[in-house]
Amino acid sequence: MLPALYAGLMGWLRGGWQAGVKSEKLKVKNIGVGNHKSLSGDVEATGIDIAFLTFNSQLLTSTPPDFSILIAARNEAENLPQILRDLAAQSFPAGQFEVLIADDHSTDATAAIIAAAAKETSFTLRLIELPAAATGKKAALLAAQQAARAPWLVCTDADCRLAPGWLAAYTALLARQPDTNFISGPVLLTGPENLFTTLMGLEFAGLVGVGAACLARQAPTMCNGANLAYRRTAFEAVGGFAEHSHLASGDDEFLLHAIHARFPGTARFLFAADAIVRTAAPPTLRALLRQRVRWASKWAHYRSAAPQRLALLVLGANVALAAGVGGALVWPGLWPWVAGAAALKLGGDAWFLGPVLGLLGRRRWLAGLLPLQLLYAPYALAVGLAGLRGGYEWKGRAVR
Repeated sequence: MLPALYAGLMGWLRGGWQAGVKSEKLKVKNIGVGNHKSLSGDVEATGIDIAFLTFNSQLLTSTPPDFSILIAARNEAENLPQILRDLAAQSFPAGQFEVLIADDHSTDATAAIIAAAAKETSFTLRLIELPAAATGKKAALLAAQQAARAPWLVCTDADCRLAPGWLAAYTALLARQPDTNFISGPVLLTGPENLFTTLMGLEFAGLVGVGAACLARQAPTMCNGANLAYRRTAFEAVGGFAEHSHLASGDDEFLLHAIHARFPGTARFLFAADAIVRTAAPPTLRALLRQRVRWASKWAHYRSAAPQRLALLVLGANVALAAGVGGALVWPGLWPWVAGAAALKLGGDAWFLGPVLGLLGRRRWLAGLLPLQLLYAPYALAVGLAGLRGGYEWKGRAVR
C-alpha cells in the first residue's frame, strides 16, 4: 500500500516539476547596463547600531541597488576568495547589486579578507561584524539585512560557488512575473566522484526537486538557504523571523511558508540552469548526519502539515520496503510482493528524479538509486529521531 502511495506521490511531484518548467521557460541572457531596467523603488538605506561596517565608500551611491546579497560567514577564510571571484564575474551590472557579509565571530582571517577585498571589488562590498551578544546565522543575516539598501534580499552561503548568470536569472524571473515575493533557487551538491558523493547528491537533488515541484503546485514544503531571495516588503509584512526567533534553524522554510500564507501564489522556484548554486558535500558521514539532524530539528515547528506528511510518507515507504525484505528472508513466499513494491518505489523515484537531475546536469546519478534505497531506511530513521530529540553542533557550537 505505502509503495503504491509513494509512486503516486512521485507522479504528482513530476507533474508539478514539469508544470513549473513549462510555465517559466526562462531564457536567461546577459543583461547589460544599457538594457537593464532597475527594480529599485524608493528604498531608504537603514543604519545599524549593533555592527561595524567596512565598505568601498566610492561605490555607495544615493541610488539603491536592485539586489542586496546577504552572506553569513563564520570561519570561512578558505572559501571567501572563491565566492568573491564568482560575484565579481556576474553578468549583472556591478553597480546594481551590493554584497553584505556578516562575520559571526570568526576566529580565522574571515574579517580581514572581506575588509581587504572591499577596497578592490567592482561592486559594493560591506563587512558587518556582530557584537558579542549576537551569535548565529539568524543574527548575522538580520544584521546584514538591516544594513542592506535594496528592495530584494538574496541569500547564499560563503562556501558556495555561483555561475556568472546567477543574478541575471533572478532578474529574468522577476521580469516575467513581477508579482513574485519569494524565489527559491536550485542547489547542486559537489564533491569527489565516488559512491558516497553520488548517494548524498542524489538525496539532495531529491530535496531540491520536491521543493520545486511543491512550489509549482502551490503547496510549498522546503527550500534551501544557499539560494533564495525575498522581497523586503513581504519579509516585513509577515514579521520576518520573529515568530521562530527561538529556533536556530529553519528560517528559510518558515519564511517561505509565511509569505505563501500571506501572499498566495507569489512564491516561486527558479527553473534555470544559470541559477544553480554549487555547494560542497559534507566530507564525512558524521558531518552529513550532523547537517541532516540540524535540518530535521525544525520539522516539529512547521505550521503547515504538508511537509510533515510528506516526510512521513517518504519515511514510511522506505521503512516498509526494508521490513518487507526482512520478512521475505524469513518467508520466501513474500519475495514476489517485495519485488513488486520495490519496482513501484524505484520506478517512481527514477520517474521523478530524471528531469530534476537533467536540470542539475547529473543524470548519471540515477545509477545510485538502488544502493541509496538499501541504505535510506536506517539513515532516515536515525536522522528523524535525532532531529526530534533536538540539539546539534554547528560551526563548533553546541545548539539546542
